[in-house]
Amino acid sequence: TAALGALLRCFPCERLCGGCAVPRRALPPARMPPRARPAAACAARLPPRTFRSYLPRSHRTYSCVHCRAHLARHEELISKSFQGSHGRAYLFNSVVNVGCGPAEQRLLLTGLHSVADIFCQSCKTTLGWKYEQAFESSQKYKEGKFIIEMSHMVKENGWD
Repeated sequence: TAALGALLRCFPCERLCGGCAVPRRALPPARMPPRARPAAACAARLPPRTFRSYLPRSHRTYSCVHCRAHLARHEELISKSFQGSHGRAYLFNSVVNVGCGPAEQRLLLTGLHSVADIFCQSCKTTLGWKYEQAFESSQKYKEGKFIIEMSHMVKENGWD
């Protein structure tokens, strides 16, 4: 039965609830795709999520791709031409619903900076970093700004 429980874990929400063991009788018919079975059963068990801050629905926004927590308004976007640890990233003036880790010095493509990793307050995914201090005068404009990697965010509200 332990092997059966491992097979029936809810992979889509593994990060949120630690995975669910779905009873055999709760599974839909076998013709449904395997991924849909546990997600449907687990979604009913998750508590409703509340975020610390909500951005207005009338504005174009960026949200966490993993849990859909609001992260930033499009108006706060400074640049789309940044490089994160794992690919392209955007530089924002301000963000919401993120926590900040301890600052550390890193040698980035543009020189030495003091940065602190930022993570989603809701699902705890590391999103990017905050520039605490830039040691080169040409990079001072980044201080207090936030990098969010594109792979961790999704566009929402009025991007048509």
